[in-house]
Amino acid sequence: EWESLQIPVGLAFFFRNSALSRVVAFYPGPAGATESELDLDTWNSVRETDSRVDLLAEDTEALMVRVPDDQNWSLSCHLVPVDACYEFVGRLRTLWRGFDGGQDARNYVDEFFGILDDRGKLVPR
Repeated sequence: EWESLQIPVGLAFFFRNSALSRVVAFYPGPAGATESELDLDTWNSVRETDSRVDLLAEDTEALMVRVPDDQNWSLSCHLVPVDACYEFVGRLRTLWRGFDGGQDARNYVDEFFGILDDRGKLVPR
């Protein structure tokens, strides 16, 4: 499913943009948050798989998703405030080095998702 969303990296956040009346997706990079065009049919298949994605409050709540490179780790998905997503991307941008971000950026991503895991609460289907 992740590949069908056509997001070129393993980390993105999704939120419902009320001005556009649709869900938008952004992923972090050296230039900041980059929008990824979401195919609505693909997003609808995600919605059919897990209807909880429709619970997002417009413009304020986002799903932050991390798909790990290591197949021994599982996908991580958290409901977070949109401003926390942009804060995360801004901080990551200051740490970014080279093509893949470098070790400091990878450490920051691990720490950030560790905090989300610690603070988060599992929401049953």
